[in-house]
Amino acid sequence: MKACVVAVGSELLTPFRVDTNSLVITEKLNAIGCEVRLKAVVGDDAHELASVLETALGFADLVVCTGGLGPTQDDITRDTVARVLEMPLVLDETIEERLRQRFARRGLTMAEINRRQAMVPLGAIALENLNGTAPGLWIDRGDVAVLLLPGPPREMGPILDHVVTEYLAPKAGGTRLFRRVLKITGRTESDVDATAQPVYTRWLTRTVPISTTILASLGQIELHLTAASSAEDEARVGLDEAVRELQAALGTSVYSSDGSALEDVVGHLLRGRGLTVAAAESCTGGLLTSRLTDVPGSSAYVERAAVCYSNRSKVELLGVSESVLDAHGAVSEPVALAMAAGIRAAAGADVGIGVTGIAGPGGGTPEKPVGTVAIAVVTPWEEKVLVFWFPGSRDQVKGQATQAALNMVRLLLQKAQRGVAKRP
Repeated sequence: MKACVVAVGSELLTPFRVDTNSLVITEKLNAIGCEVRLKAVVGDDAHELASVLETALGFADLVVCTGGLGPTQDDITRDTVARVLEMPLVLDETIEERLRQRFARRGLTMAEINRRQAMVPLGAIALENLNGTAPGLWIDRGDVAVLLLPGPPREMGPILDHVVTEYLAPKAGGTRLFRRVLKITGRTESDVDATAQPVYTRWLTRTVPISTTILASLGQIELHLTAASSAEDEARVGLDEAVRELQAALGTSVYSSDGSALEDVVGHLLRGRGLTVAAAESCTGGLLTSRLTDVPGSSAYVERAAVCYSNRSKVELLGVSESVLDAHGAVSEPVALAMAAGIRAAAGADVGIGVTGIAGPGGGTPEKPVGTVAIAVVTPWEEKVLVFWFPGSRDQVKGQATQAALNMVRLLLQKAQRGVAKRP
């Protein structure tokens, strides 16, 4: 099944409200093999909503609308859907009586405006709302079904669960969607896709076809693999094989195939080898250490950290030579290396990390523009130092710097794990 999700409400088009319902709806539909092909947020405008609905009805098997079922004039979903489907609205006396009783239980008299919520497209099935006044509506038109859900999540959720179980799951024939996510760092989106495309294009003709989506953000690429099948074991075997093929093609740039964050992967490697880590941060201002300590149980391997923003702090706390600072500048390979070595020695840790750079927006020079970051990692078996240039805002430069630093640690630890380098 192909589905479209339409969230209705002008408030969702402001900075103050976010459409979270579509995420819940997508998760529930994917679980029964229904793929969401379009999402839209529409304001309280009947003409615009009608246009979106007509588009969705043109190709979808299921259209889910959430919101706009209240009693006021700006609650337009019910009326607009009825007009688009050419279904007259009729009063459902059972709903009306239920509404009156609901108000009476609270010692209130129902306003006449609430009768709008008892108007139902002729032939639609009303879905009881135990947590609010607006009932949901299920409209089955043969080739396409339309589901109207109230906007408040506590009202929407139970009705959605009921519809998925009673109406949608039987139509799905037992098909479900199964997913795996590969996380990649240290490569560009175009480079990843050029390498991966010859691999994943072969999967579309397999017994269980696997589709692939590539998502890019600064410092990270994700490959989302999706298999639709009624046989869970068959789907998982296919996905496992697909993951192995991509890992072979992309090599060590793949840091996770189970959804783990990079800091989790690094923490697992440190813990597995019984190693400790210490970090000296300048431009990242403690963000690297924050990511390391976001992992539960990280006290087993994070020994200490120092934020050394000024040159004086680098000298006094890390033992960086003033002559090295004068000769190369604070943002340089020698200084990053001295910072890593200094924090490692001061902490008595196995792994030392040094990060120094220009996060911006000012402070850059033609030789060292904003975004220049030097990162060093020192271990008992190897040391490595690299200079990067990261695009973006100050926060984005800092985020990418921590990603690169964690990845350098990961690669050195995995190299040692493979036996290429061994701890004395």
